[in-house]
Amino acid sequence: KVLKGEKGEYQAKNIIIATGAHARPIGCKGEAEFLGRGVSYCAVCDGPFFKEKTAAVVGGGSAALQDALYLAGICSKVYLIHRRDTFRAEKSLIDQVMVAENIECVMESRVTALIGEKKLTELEVTNLSGEKKTLVADGLFVAIGMEPHNEVFRDLVDLDEAGYVIAGENCKTRTPGVYAAGDCRTKTVRQLTTAAADGTVCGLVCKAV
Repeated sequence: KVLKGEKGEYQAKNIIIATGAHARPIGCKGEAEFLGRGVSYCAVCDGPFFKEKTAAVVGGGSAALQDALYLAGICSKVYLIHRRDTFRAEKSLIDQVMVAENIECVMESRVTALIGEKKLTELEVTNLSGEKKTLVADGLFVAIGMEPHNEVFRDLVDLDEAGYVIAGENCKTRTPGVYAAGDCRTKTVRQLTTAAADGTVCGLVCKAV
């Protein structure tokens, strides 16, 4: 097998695809500017920085509601912003959110701009009618899913509807000698530990063949 890179070609008996997956951005004005200065894609990682402050979570799935509940135990107030009129999360999570005193749901709305100078201070939120309002917030946590970048491998391996490489727990793809490890492959749990485990599996399988 030959890998063609920007600086040359590399020959190998086996190939391991480990391109990972990246948090899906909102795509609003100011998102990139305030990354690390109020904008985060991991509530567990960065939530403690906003202790007793106001935070907002964007999303309507289980991950978003879990983030909102986690932040509610740290922050003084949490806005949960969702573009639809109902959540897609598990009912138990929805029930918990609805009774949380410091979580305010902002439905049928999306974040259209982030405002601030050196750090995030406000969110511009637009509802389905086009009406805009401003929410004061110190942090914004985006939880609208992950997306892989595997299109370049489409002719080499099979991809599912979401773009993940179809490979089982043995990390094998449809092409002999080509494996997929980590968040880029189809799996139910995407964590550092499962990605590291995939790397181990690939190493052992490649050694065996």
